[in-house]
Amino acid sequence: MNSNELKMNKRSLFDEENVYEVKKTKKRDWKLVENNNMYDYGDGVAWFRGAMIGKGSFGCVFVASLKNPKARYSSYPSVMAVKSAEVSVSGSIQKEKEVMDNIRGCRNVIKCFGEEITNGENGQMVYNLLLEYGSGGTLADVIKSCKGEGLREVDVRRYARSIVVGLNHIHKKGYVHCDLKPENILLVSSYGKGDFVAKIGDFGLAKRANRMKKKKNKLGCYWRGTPMYFSPEAVINGVQEQPADIWAVGCIVFQMLTGKPIWFSDQELVMDEDVLSRICDENVSPFVSSTLSAEAISFLKGCLCRKVMCRLTANMLLNHPFLKGLVDDNAKEIEEPHEVFDINAITSSSSFSDDDNDGDSWPFSCSDDSSSYNSVSFRSDET
Repeated sequence: MNSNELKMNKRSLFDEENVYEVKKTKKRDWKLVENNNMYDYGDGVAWFRGAMIGKGSFGCVFVASLKNPKARYSSYPSVMAVKSAEVSVSGSIQKEKEVMDNIRGCRNVIKCFGEEITNGENGQMVYNLLLEYGSGGTLADVIKSCKGEGLREVDVRRYARSIVVGLNHIHKKGYVHCDLKPENILLVSSYGKGDFVAKIGDFGLAKRANRMKKKKNKLGCYWRGTPMYFSPEAVINGVQEQPADIWAVGCIVFQMLTGKPIWFSDQELVMDEDVLSRICDENVSPFVSSTLSAEAISFLKGCLCRKVMCRLTANMLLNHPFLKGLVDDNAKEIEEPHEVFDINAITSSSSFSDDDNDGDSWPFSCSDDSSSYNSVSFRSDET
């Protein structure tokens, strides 16, 4: 891409005809929840609704506990996360339920326990999606706790492998997540081990792989997800397929290793337009600290290759030296007893979000090549 093409491409990214969907809170009336009235959306048949632990454009997320936690034949754990929205605006959550039904069966993907309609105190009907609760918060919380220093590489490798195992399963089931980021990686207690398992959650923007539209949307590109984790082909061509998820994995691993987002600079970027401009500029590369191991740098290069056809797949990443040999992938998953929490002790938090290192720089190992994809538009209502 020459300089004139790059300038034209940058201008086209930010005109009014190009739109993208990000997980930001819509200006919707959540006053019932904001007034800390936790029961306005009603309780389920077998569970009580507790504190709100997050909200976004989809609705709100609450912690919930069983009415009878000692029930011998309950199909629910003692504590769950419940994602809720009024039925009239619950389309996104219902589509998420459909995706989760189709990808079930992997211990590194958040479990879905079902759905239920409740009646709010004002008579509204509320759709509820019952999910596995991440008592350890999110990967974003862990990174933030390091105060910009990054995690130990041994921990990064462990979390990264869990993410890639889950993503490999999702891709084999024929889906693209489209919004992988630390806020959407939840940490679930690993029974008997005293640590947490990283699990991929939030499938509100997921779509089926290789689903192309016959005609280009007159609005232009319709991006899904969070700009900081967009791949070059997503920004340049509006294409978000499985390789875009791999790019996002590279961004997450980079953030775990360094404690900073991949496009961080001395003047930390706060505008999505600045991030998108740097992503599509093939002359701009992220920096990697020289203190990282050779295996870590090699892993990042495999994820962050600009040329889609050179980017590693999730299955390839599992055999990369950075991840290989950490766990036995063939070990049979043991159903974990559900730990009981005091729901009154769980308060509102951001556990569920909607959401200049010294050293040598390295260029992407492949130049940008978008010839393997056609320019395609995707709408938020596709799955």
